[in-house]
Order: sequence, then C-alpha cells, then structure tokens
Amino acid sequence: MLQPTADWISPGQSAMLIAVLGLATLGTLALFFVAAASTHRRRSRPYVLLTVAIGLLVLRSVVGIGTVLGAVPMVVHHLTEHGFDFLIALLVLSAIYSVAPPSVPD
Repeated sequence: MLQPTADWISPGQSAMLIAVLGLATLGTLALFFVAAASTHRRRSRPYVLLTVAIGLLVLRSVVGIGTVLGAVPMVVHHLTEHGFDFLIALLVLSAIYSVAPPSVPD
C-alpha cells in the first residue's frame, strides 16, 4: 500500500486520494490525447489553446499525486495549482475570444 510521507494525511486517506487522483489523471490524459488529435487535424489557434489548457489539467493531477506522496511540498502545490487555475481560465477565455470577432449591434 502507498504510504504518505507528508504529515497532513493518514494512510487510509492517502489511498483514497491517490485512487481519485489516478482516475482524474487517466481521464484528463485521455481528453488531452483527443484534444491533441483534434488540434493536429484542425491546426487552429482555439484548438491549440484548449489543448494546452487540458494539458495543464493533467499536470494539476500529477502535482496532486506528488503532494500526497510527499514529493511536492504543500506550498509549491498551492502555488502551482492556483497558477494553473489562472492559466486554464485565461487559455479557455482566449480560445473563446479568438473564435470570432465581437459583433457590432445594428
């Protein structure tokens, strides 16, 4: 069984959290591969931006696993995850904005 090296989580909680983070990582990794294939086909800016955003979701899960296993300190975890949250929001909004110019009312 995986043993946490951090003092903020018990072994039982660690196993549950690793399972949830593992499933999240696999799910977002699958979405990332679909997005990468779509980006390769379409080759447009919105697709690239969304693919990068989904890639950051994968990295968020990896950072979470590293935190549970004690490889990533909690301070680094929080800075990284909240930084990724900001970047993901920025990338998604940029993709939306770049799809079409704003319409001018008549």
